[in-house]
Amino acid sequence: MGLRDDLERYREVGEDRRQDLSEFIQYGDLGQSRPDSVRVPIKIVDLPEFAYDRRDQGGVGQGDAEEGDPVDAEPQPGDDGDEDGDPGEEGGEHEYYEMDPEEFAQELDEQLGLDLEPKGKKVIEETEGDFTDITRSGPTSTLDFERLFKQGLKRKLAMDFDRDYVREALKIDGWGPAKVFEWARGENMPVSRAWIDEAYDEIPSDERTTWASFEEMDAETERVDTAQRIRREGIDEVPFRREDERYRYPEIVEEREKNVVVVNIRDVSGSMRQKKRELVERTFTPLDWYLQGKYDNAEFVYIAHDADAWEVERDEFFGIRSGGGTRISSAYDLAAELLEEYPWSEWNRYVFAAGDSENSSNDTEEHVVPLMEQIPANLHAYVETQPSGNAINATHAEEVERSFRDADDVAVAYVSGPDDVVDAIYDILSTEDDSQ
Repeated sequence: MGLRDDLERYREVGEDRRQDLSEFIQYGDLGQSRPDSVRVPIKIVDLPEFAYDRRDQGGVGQGDAEEGDPVDAEPQPGDDGDEDGDPGEEGGEHEYYEMDPEEFAQELDEQLGLDLEPKGKKVIEETEGDFTDITRSGPTSTLDFERLFKQGLKRKLAMDFDRDYVREALKIDGWGPAKVFEWARGENMPVSRAWIDEAYDEIPSDERTTWASFEEMDAETERVDTAQRIRREGIDEVPFRREDERYRYPEIVEEREKNVVVVNIRDVSGSMRQKKRELVERTFTPLDWYLQGKYDNAEFVYIAHDADAWEVERDEFFGIRSGGGTRISSAYDLAAELLEEYPWSEWNRYVFAAGDSENSSNDTEEHVVPLMEQIPANLHAYVETQPSGNAINATHAEEVERSFRDADDVAVAYVSGPDDVVDAIYDILSTEDDSQ
């Protein structure tokens, strides 16, 4: 592989294959991308080429000259060169690195330190997993023998006592079975009266008065606890019972599809001039790409509103403008209606709204905030776009922020210029409640 090939490979896979995503999001031409392909402009790598010293007259070289062409001829009109000339009509050639939304999401995660792990909701398949669940009946081949043995062993240990020590107690002068049973129970020995009677009968009459007192017997007899005895003698048998039997069966594993619906809401009233619209596009577009890259199936809904709201296609969403007033609640009313097609039990939901924070009187407090509370979503977000700073009546973002200051599923971001976009995206995506 030659030098040119090496550099070409470096261009494709190295750090210079794309611009910094943050710079692209803030200042790049987002319109060059498609919903399923993000086109990030990359710096063109200048490949080195060999050049001959004009003073060197020896050696053999190669070039594009034809036989009879003059050497070191002056550039002719129309030739490419360093002389001033008329500007060309064709633009310079740019190169792009195309990444799919999934790769874009990974890159953004790395750059911003995000850690969004989408949760699947809709069950699309159930499969048998490991044999981790337990039932009381089943084929013999699935009997959990290890568990059966442990249950039997626990019972044996619970029922165990030092039989030799109790037999010696039966040899104390004047005690007898009744006294020994009372004493053993006081010592928490799990011994039955029937066992004591049987053991007493087996002791010869002349040995029933071996010990004059309990103190004498205890001093002359070693009492061995259960653990010592098992280590010394081992276990001859373990008492199994039918009630201890358990059978293993496979855990049912639910494969869930990660579905998401993203509702994008934009104020298109007369106050939303070009710079404000551009900031909305610069913020919402990367959010769409990011979520599309994170989920298996992503649907997008676009709502425009002034005093009324209506659904639009994505191509219209960022450019449309009306001359009407503003009533933001109309968009949330429509969003609630459209989201009925995407049940909360099956779909993750994001509701993003943007505008210049101007709203009709009392609409935010009396209508928007209650609607946001009523619409279940992974995240609600509002992005204020005010290039020249807050207007006197631009209070919607502040009211939303104040109403949801302790909420884990509502984000408010302020964007006054392209430099604020990346921070706004981070604020939004890092707000989502992990418990959803």
